[in-house]
Amino acid sequence: MSIDLISLALFPALLGLAIAALNVRDLLAAVFLLSAYSFLTALLMAHMGAVDVGFTEASVGAGLTGVFFVMAIARTSRRSGD
Repeated sequence: MSIDLISLALFPALLGLAIAALNVRDLLAAVFLLSAYSFLTALLMAHMGAVDVGFTEASVGAGLTGVFFVMAIARTSRRSGD
C-alpha cells in the first residue's frame, strides 16, 4: 500500500488546524478552524474511498455543527459583566 501526495498533504494540514483551533483565543476563529478541520477530514475520507462518510462529515461536521456553534456564540456576550 502506497501513500500518495494528497494524503501526505492532508495529514499535516489536519494536525496544524487541530493545534491552531486549540490555541486560538477567539471563539469565532476556533469555530472556523474546526469547520475547516471537518472539511479536510471529509476530503480525506472521500479520497480514501468512503464517499458516503465524507459527505456526512462535510454536511454535519463542517456545515451544521459550524452553524450551531456560530448561533450559540451570537447568543452569548463576548465579555463578562464582572
